Amino acid sequence: MQGYRTKDFWAGAVYVALGLTAFLLGKGYSLGSAARMGPGYFPMVLSGLLVLIGLISIARGFLSGGEAVPRIHIRPAVLVIGATFFFAATIELLGAAIALPAALIMAAMASRLFRISPFAMLGAAAFTIFCLAVFVKGLGVPMPMFGALFGG
Repeated sequence: MQGYRTKDFWAGAVYVALGLTAFLLGKGYSLGSAARMGPGYFPMVLSGLLVLIGLISIARGFLSGGEAVPRIHIRPAVLVIGATFFFAATIELLGAAIALPAALIMAAMASRLFRISPFAMLGAAAFTIFCLAVFVKGLGVPMPMFGALFGG
């Protein structure tokens, strides 16, 4: 049976998982009605659509026998997800000016083509400056530029 090995199956499984997670997180909010939507209306509708699309994709994976998923590489997934958790865990201590480029470099290490070079470091610095300008200065997102470790 090839269906569970297809890209359609796994994309559908991700949609179903996201939809069910959104449903569980939003079920405590009141729904209201279509005319007077409550805070839980949109999350419930969106989660239902995600689950429906996911189930259709899973069925398509079994019925059409689409393209098979190649071997799943764990290291890149761990690095990208780990970089996200690293940023969240260190933003208060290090600040965005340090945590962001560190997380960016950690996520970039997921690529087999990644090499530490002056050009890559310049790109990380430019991206960090851009994010700090847009989010911290421009939008006023309450994240420290420099964290508690640096007296921020």
